[in-house]
Order: sequence, then structure tokens, then C-alpha cells
Amino acid sequence: MSFLTPLGFLEWSARRGGLLLALGIFAGLFIPPLAALFRDAVTFTVATLMTMVLLRVDLAQVVAYLRRPVLVALLVGWMMLVCPILLFLVLRGFGFEGPLVAGLVISAMGCAATSSPAFARMVGLDGEISLVVAIITTLIVPFTAPPLALGLMGIDLAISLSALMGRLMLVVGLPLLIAVALRRLLGPVRLQRYAGALDGSVVWLVVIFGFGVMDGMLAKITSDPAWVMGGLALAFAANFGLNAATALVFAPTGKKLALTAGLLGGNRNMALFLAVLPAATDERILLFFALGQFPLFLTPFLLRPIYQRFRLDEASRRP
Repeated sequence: MSFLTPLGFLEWSARRGGLLLALGIFAGLFIPPLAALFRDAVTFTVATLMTMVLLRVDLAQVVAYLRRPVLVALLVGWMMLVCPILLFLVLRGFGFEGPLVAGLVISAMGCAATSSPAFARMVGLDGEISLVVAIITTLIVPFTAPPLALGLMGIDLAISLSALMGRLMLVVGLPLLIAVALRRLLGPVRLQRYAGALDGSVVWLVVIFGFGVMDGMLAKITSDPAWVMGGLALAFAANFGLNAATALVFAPTGKKLALTAGLLGGNRNMALFLAVLPAATDERILLFFALGQFPLFLTPFLLRPIYQRFRLDEASRRP
């Protein structure tokens, strides 16, 4: 199909997704008017992105993939409950506090990134278990994150518990309903025919999100570079730390599953929080979520040598 046609362009975009995503974040960072233009579209973009991602997922197939329910339940419980509580207790025990720490703890409450299955397949890990965990954690995050953040941990987000739960349910539930309706209307054959174009649309939605989420970041870097560098270092440390801790906890399940669990544990969907938290929320918490997009997109590529080494070790042991 020709690159010059809309469908051809979208299919090309799907094949060049990694490059376009990186360009989107840096374009939003270094072209402030572009970031400002899309700033108010973040919530709509996240909701549309959720719809497109769920449109490509057959929920019946997800249920069929659920061959190891105990493992999935343990992984979901570890990610959504144990990780944020342990992190909160450790940080409080060492006396750390402030908006960066609050952003770090809240990020640990997030569901697995919707890109996790694609990243897992890209680096040779278990895309099937990634898909199941990503979908389940996305569906339950409205019921786990608000009580933890506002109730148990008392983080001030300038929003009530019921309002935060309601906003998250709206951003997750409405796209789910729309996606289910569209799947029934379009049918699996048509969806498969346009799969590449749909994936390309997802790429551009993430690019637009990257534009909007970088609004104000360049000014913050200019005015307080030490804070931004510290926040960026913390975002990478949190991603790598949760990745390593999760992989170690699930090491008894086998190397491939443990590494897959680590990828899921480290890469969380902070876009949902950016979409639902009010403007009155401490801007430094919101800026931390924006900084968290850098390790989210770069970590799978930075860790590729480890995953490649795993595949080589696994191949060398085969008879």
C-alpha cells in the first residue's frame, strides 16, 4: 500500500512507532508552542488512546489466555497493592517526603502500561501474560489507586476520593464500552484488515500525548535544572527499581516470566493520572508524571541487551 495514502501512512507509522514516540516527546519538550497547543487535549487523547488499544484486544481471547490464574493474581496483587505500600513505608521510614516522593508512590499505584505487551514481544519476553496483566490492572486501577493514595497514604491531590474514583472509572470504563461496541459493529475480519492502520493511529495518539504532556517542562528545566534532573533520575531509578524487585520476587517462576513481570512492574501507566487529576494538584507531582514518560519509552530499549543475553543463554541450553 502506498505511503501517500492515509492507510499507507498509518501502517508506516506503526512500523516506525519507536522513532515517532521518541520524536514526539522531544518535539513537545523543545517546541513549547506545540506543547501548549496540545496541553488541553491530554485527557481526550488518553481516553481515545484507551479506546483504540482496547479495540485491538479481544476480551474473550484475554480470558482464554488466563491459563495461570494464581500467577496472574499474585502478579496483579504485587503490582497494585504490595509495591506502592512497601515503597511508601520504606520512603517514610527514611524520612523522605515532598512532591517528588508523592509522585513516585502514586506512579507505583498505576496499572501496567498499555504498551507493555508490545514492548514484551519486541524484546522476546512473554507478550501473552503481559496482555492479560495489562488489561486486568487497567480495569481495577480505579478501585485500588484512589483508596491507597487518598485514604491509606493521605497524599494531597486536591480531589476527593469519590471524585478521583469516578474520573478514573470514566476514563477507563467509557473507552471499554465504546471499544466493545465498535468490535461488535466492525467485526473481527475488518479489524484484522485494518490492524496496521489502527496501530499507526495509536502511535500518533501517543505522539500527541507526548506533545501535550511536555507543556511547561522546558521552562521548568531552564528555571530549576537541578530539580528536573533529580526528578528524571528518580523516575529512572523507580522504573529500574520496581523492575528489578518484581523480577527477583517472581524469579521462582522461571527467568522469562520473571523478566516479563519485571517489565510490567517497572513500566506503569501514568497517563491516566495526568488525565484525571485536577489543575489544582501540586504541579511538581504532575511534572514528575511527565518526566516518568522518558524511562517508560526508553527502558525497554536500554534493557534490550539483558533480554538478548537471556535468549542466547536459553538457546545454548537447548539440546
